[in-house]
Amino acid sequence: MLIGIGGLLGFTGMLLVGSAIVSAARQRVNQLEQPPSELAKRTWQQARAATTAGATAWRNSPPAKVSS
Repeated sequence: MLIGIGGLLGFTGMLLVGSAIVSAARQRVNQLEQPPSELAKRTWQQARAATTAGATAWRNSPPAKVSS
């Protein structure tokens, strides 16, 4: 009986903590200047541009000279 009550109290506590975390996350997202989807889209575009620039520089670089 005591184990059941303790389990119920523990489960209730986990639910309360979970809802507090979700509420805090929602408040944090609402305070952002840009929505997370826009931020992710911009970061993805930056990563693609950096990858393209790096690949282009690698392809256009002169071959390495090996000294013997």
